[in-house]
Amino acid sequence: MNAIQVISLTLLSVLAASAQVIMPGRCPKPAVQENFDAARYLGTWYDIQRLPHAFQKGECSTATYSLKSPGVVGVLNRELLADGTINSISGSAMAKNPSEPAKLLVSFFENSPPAPYWVLSTDYDSYSLVYSCTDLGVLHVEFAWIMSRQSTLPEETIEDLHSTLSSIGVRVDKLLTTNQDAAYCSAMNQ
Repeated sequence: MNAIQVISLTLLSVLAASAQVIMPGRCPKPAVQENFDAARYLGTWYDIQRLPHAFQKGECSTATYSLKSPGVVGVLNRELLADGTINSISGSAMAKNPSEPAKLLVSFFENSPPAPYWVLSTDYDSYSLVYSCTDLGVLHVEFAWIMSRQSTLPEETIEDLHSTLSSIGVRVDKLLTTNQDAAYCSAMNQ
């Protein structure tokens, strides 16, 4: 085995243990929301479904976006952990290329490389479909979120968004549904 294969297998093992979704080949290049308007996207979004990943373990997850400065969006992610504590992390996002405003780069830690945050589809008022993918040579790791302005989303909308994800090769059978039950999530609103 050469060094690249050993590194790839080691990385694959680490990511698999973290419940990441790893796929063969390079990242797809899906179409994104046309004429994306970041100002209309600001506010709170509820996580309805997501691909599994190591950095989001709780329920009642929300993402709140605010304008930090011209061209820079503030990001606040919150979730309720199993032990009843609220976990939150803040960061910022900005378009790498102003001509592609729906292709954002988000970062949460200083000096860490930003991650892609592509808004594939949104109507700004009820749903948003977000996709992120990172190439790892012969493999890629995917992230996807179906979000809503409310704690629920009609099944028909979810099915339409699943269709969009499936069309780019995302394994929708791997999506996890986030518990957004009002009684369970009441601690998030205190």
